[in-house]
Amino acid sequence: MGETDPAPAPALPDARTQRGGANGRVLVLNASYEAINVCTVRRAAVLILKQRAEILENGERALHAETFEMPRPTVIRLTTYVRVPRDAHSRKITRRAIFARDRWECQYCGAGHSQLTVDHVIPRSKGGPSSWDNVVTCCAPCNRRKGDRLPKHANMHPRSKPAPPSSTIFVHVAVPKVPEVWQQYLAA
Repeated sequence: MGETDPAPAPALPDARTQRGGANGRVLVLNASYEAINVCTVRRAAVLILKQRAEILENGERALHAETFEMPRPTVIRLTTYVRVPRDAHSRKITRRAIFARDRWECQYCGAGHSQLTVDHVIPRSKGGPSSWDNVVTCCAPCNRRKGDRLPKHANMHPRSKPAPPSSTIFVHVAVPKVPEVWQQYLAA
């Protein structure tokens, strides 16, 4: 090939930056500045290009296409208000949502373990429901130690009373470590 052949333009954005960590994730705010979602950089770029969102915070590097360049978004705001059901966060109970609510720490010993499990404070065999008020993050050793006993019989009580999570739980499910730039938008 000759020296005059143009170099291929990179895709917008590079697929490798979308995986893992928060660098491939963008916080999506409603028109009212309420956090409603987390999406990929690619999805955010599409929303911006279609003028359905605006960039509030951008990253250090830019996104490049063949004919233009745009700032890499880290926080975007939708231009029109989207109605979000208020109880959307309380309907779906998943392991990752429980871990995120409990900040990825065992609620009995306080340690962060790679072997996290879900524990029913009042065991299901004793009539305990699978609800936000009865499930906690628990490391495997504590879960084995507590077994099928009530907290008072096992002398193991959760560090904090389990409750439904805040409406921003989806952010912690999407990215276990929330980027500093997102904090001001999640503080409300």
